[in-house]
Amino acid sequence: MLIYALLAVASVLAGVSTVLFGFGGGFVIVPLLYHVMKALAGDNAAAAGAAMQVAVATSVCVMVVSSALATRRHARKGNIVREQLWPLVLWIGVGAVCGAILAMVVKGAWVRWAFVIYLLVTIIDCLLRPGFIRSTRQSESEPAPIPSSTTTAFLGMGIGVIASCLGVGGSVMTVPLMRRRGLSMTVSTAMANPLTLPVGIAGAATYLLVGLQSAPTLPGLHWGYVDLSAFALLVAGSLIGMRLAAPLIGRIPDRLHAQIYVTLLAVVMLGMLV
Repeated sequence: MLIYALLAVASVLAGVSTVLFGFGGGFVIVPLLYHVMKALAGDNAAAAGAAMQVAVATSVCVMVVSSALATRRHARKGNIVREQLWPLVLWIGVGAVCGAILAMVVKGAWVRWAFVIYLLVTIIDCLLRPGFIRSTRQSESEPAPIPSSTTTAFLGMGIGVIASCLGVGGSVMTVPLMRRRGLSMTVSTAMANPLTLPVGIAGAATYLLVGLQSAPTLPGLHWGYVDLSAFALLVAGSLIGMRLAAPLIGRIPDRLHAQIYVTLLAVVMLGMLV
């Protein structure tokens, strides 16, 4: 019972992080769900070994629902810059399929450490490279131009592979990317939600379909690697968190918004190391 209470609290926080930081919930859900799955596995070595895959797969499915609803909220408030959005969407989806397949064939411990290392690199990059904590542009009405189609394809594929493999959505990459194109934190985090949708859809489909053939026998109700009980609980809590956070959209000072974003990345990284 305590385990599910913790998941309920985490799901509310995931909803808040989705609306305000574009995380899609993965940064909150994956670390906790990983430890929950390890605890529930007990002496089942196969289930314990698949704990990270289950956490990632379940998180990706939750991501589809939460990111879609957050996109709708931000679109109503005019925070979605479509011309910066569409060039990346297709390539992110292609990369997401590759990332989901990769996550199912590598050891769970490798995925976990890849998660930690990527967070560390991102935190250092955000702190040291100009343009994230304090925007380097005077106005977001003229953001940096969209890069070439080749560069866009490379960026989109990379975002999709990493996000789907780690179950964290694309915000860890798309928020810094949009920020350095001259967009405010409100718009940058809003843009992370529609860019997370192709990750969630492509990744969820891959985990559900391919997982039916490759997932070991797991305790509880599962579809492939997806824990259906945890999915239902996490979606319900995320909806509550999103409703609670909605009044704060656009009201957090830009620099403080960026600082909180980096701090949350650090907290999640430390949580995965414990």
